[in-house]
Amino acid sequence: MKIAILPTISTSFIVISAIFVAFGWYHIVKGNRETHQKLMLWGAGFALAFFLIYASRTIFIGNTSFGGPENLKLAYHLFLFFHITLATLAGVFGIVTLLYAFNKKFAKHRKIGRWTAVMWLLTAPTGVAVYILLYLLYPGGETKPMIDAILGL
Repeated sequence: MKIAILPTISTSFIVISAIFVAFGWYHIVKGNRETHQKLMLWGAGFALAFFLIYASRTIFIGNTSFGGPENLKLAYHLFLFFHITLATLAGVFGIVTLLYAFNKKFAKHRKIGRWTAVMWLLTAPTGVAVYILLYLLYPGGETKPMIDAILGL
């Protein structure tokens, strides 16, 4: 079986990011503010690395089409839509949460941070599920790179 290296790396980064977020949340609950800050920044860094790999791959290589049976296609696409929506919301909330922290608006950071962490901790396993479905269980074919579609190539 051929393993797709960029999706494997980016999915690993999401898992690592979620682990940092989980431990960061644990440490703020325990009152370890400095450790919380470091772990959350590492989590954000790995999430950013994921996004850069994913976006670059989409733009220059293309995504992978679902290769599973026709009767699972609708369920897969609904699940994928849920994952993408959740990941997008978590990413936006993550940026806002980080901005509140950097601007020392800790009351707002604390309030939105809980929701952000929950969304991120749900995004990571759904991302792993998409990876398993798309690259391990039902590998599909590559689609056209976005840059080619934009340029009409």
